[in-house]
Amino acid sequence: MDAGFTAEQDEIRRTLRELLHKRCGPEELRAAVDTPAGHDPALWTALAEQLGLPGLALPEAYGGVGCSATELALAAEETGRVLAPSPLLATAVLVAPLILALGTDAQRADLLPRIASGALTAALAAPAAGLALTGGNRGDWAGGGRAGGVQARRAGAGWTLYGEVGPVPDGHSARLLLVAAHTGGFARSRTLLFLVAGDAAGVVRNRHTALDATRSLGHLQLRDVEAELLGGDEGMDVPAALARTGDGAAAVLACEAVGAAARVLERTVEYVKQREQFGRAIGSFQAVKHRLADVYVQVQAARSAAYYAAWAAGRGERVGGLALAQGLEALRSSAGEAIQLHGGIGFTWEHDVQLYFKRAAGDELLFGPVHRLRAHAADAASLFTATEVPV
Repeated sequence: MDAGFTAEQDEIRRTLRELLHKRCGPEELRAAVDTPAGHDPALWTALAEQLGLPGLALPEAYGGVGCSATELALAAEETGRVLAPSPLLATAVLVAPLILALGTDAQRADLLPRIASGALTAALAAPAAGLALTGGNRGDWAGGGRAGGVQARRAGAGWTLYGEVGPVPDGHSARLLLVAAHTGGFARSRTLLFLVAGDAAGVVRNRHTALDATRSLGHLQLRDVEAELLGGDEGMDVPAALARTGDGAAAVLACEAVGAAARVLERTVEYVKQREQFGRAIGSFQAVKHRLADVYVQVQAARSAAYYAAWAAGRGERVGGLALAQGLEALRSSAGEAIQLHGGIGFTWEHDVQLYFKRAAGDELLFGPVHRLRAHAADAASLFTATEVPV
């Protein structure tokens, strides 16, 4: 593994940081999350047209840039620094890889170029447990089970879906929904993926009032909605594809969390250099230095884990969940110390520090919790599996 960045990767990071600095400041961020969509469509258009961000990890044959998941994760680190609300996670990280992996030639040719151009936003309507980040439906942790959710049944030559699912990132605003649904009844249930237009008849969707307003979530109800099967009906291992996508998404989310953690730490360091108590800057007190030094070490360790996970994602190594656990923990620690060291203003709604703390808590609710991410990684590695010792 080469730990250095290529010139292309450095350019992606630099260009994206400059664009977000101009277009996604604190005022623009708050204005965007208050819109019905939860993000600024003009910013999304700029990210697509100037940087090709939605198609960064898509092949050039489908209008993408042709980069790997590593570049997408590095881009997410920059969006995480400013908590940029955008359809990037739902569209480019969750849906696009599944269409690329499972879709028919016609579906890929129709959907992926529009995703790469930014014209088509998409959302994955599947329980978080389906991404296999914290384990399956066995043992002492059942992440949703097979009961409920969305059911699919044949209707002539097509399919209809009935049920509800939530929370779904960008589910309330995405133009395309990729819905995971059960088929075959409970006894012989299978999970398949279906394409549904966001404005299809029978789709009822609402935006959640989420803890983290910068991560828009929707709730979907599907009432006998006509749907198109993604790929073929035979020979598709959808749970395995969801698990691979989940691991890649975890690596991207880990980098995003590291970007947010590093930025809130930078802001805290800047503040303690200016705030005075007893006639001197509080940053000069040894106790404050020690607290920030501990956070710095934690953020740097999480960054190393996130970069490795991003590199390994394209090589079949499943370490995204563990990196995500470390990234979320670093963000929670960094944001918590920021609130404490900012004193009274750190608790106010008007200050931006609280947004970073909510991002940490919100992501842990969606993709964690941290202890389950680590437990799942330990189970996968058989770390604590009892073995017989020969006598």
